[in-house]
Amino acid sequence: MSELIRVILLGIIEGITEFLPISSTGHLLVAEHWLGVRSDTFNVVIQAGAILAVALIYRQRLWQLAVDSRNPANRDYALKLLVAFLITAVLGFVVTRLGFKLPERITPIAWAFVVGGIWMLVAEHFAAKLPDSTRITWPVAILVGLAQIVAAIFPGTSRSAATIFVAMLAGTSNRPAATEFAFLVGIPTMFAASGYELLKALKAGGGHEDWSALAIAFVVSTVTAFVAVKWLLGFIRTHRFTPFALYRIVLGIALLLLMSAGA
Repeated sequence: MSELIRVILLGIIEGITEFLPISSTGHLLVAEHWLGVRSDTFNVVIQAGAILAVALIYRQRLWQLAVDSRNPANRDYALKLLVAFLITAVLGFVVTRLGFKLPERITPIAWAFVVGGIWMLVAEHFAAKLPDSTRITWPVAILVGLAQIVAAIFPGTSRSAATIFVAMLAGTSNRPAATEFAFLVGIPTMFAASGYELLKALKAGGGHEDWSALAIAFVVSTVTAFVAVKWLLGFIRTHRFTPFALYRIVLGIALLLLMSAGA
């Protein structure tokens, strides 16, 4: 398989999985087991491609929040987005400084897929019993910020799954409303992470990074994510997240069987 095809495949995998609740990091690490390991810079920056796609999809909402700050509802929503992001940024900095990072091996990722899938089924079961609410409360904002850190620490968790279901259980039981807040918080979070990795790479000279491969994967990720997120936002209006939970469980079990067989 040529290098170009590998790069395109990684971009497609990232674009599809970044915002679907199935873990982009987990899928990339699994894919790299067979397609070749990439740098942290490569993995984080192509995630920014998917984030760019979401920023384009939500461009009207973002513009509304930016220019209509006199509206109390917009001001309150934007402030909660900011607080959720700051919680993630501060705790992320602390975790990074402490050097805390779990091993990125297939087996723990496979278990994360299984446990995460079961968590999604249980969480949606209980969230369905709550009265429908689109309101973003302060507990929701704080818990979403914390959930992003948990997802960053445990590969295979899925940032979108962690944040969406935490929001739903904390009171924003409406799936589209919980998803919108989770996705909007992810925009500054992932852009900040990508910028940090780029600065580190440039500071180190950048000579070891294949910038052309990174650029191709970034573009592929952006286009693929745009299509995937557009589809997801329509899907969740009339469907639960159950198919994604079942997919995670089946994939996790399949990976555990492959690893036990020495694949």
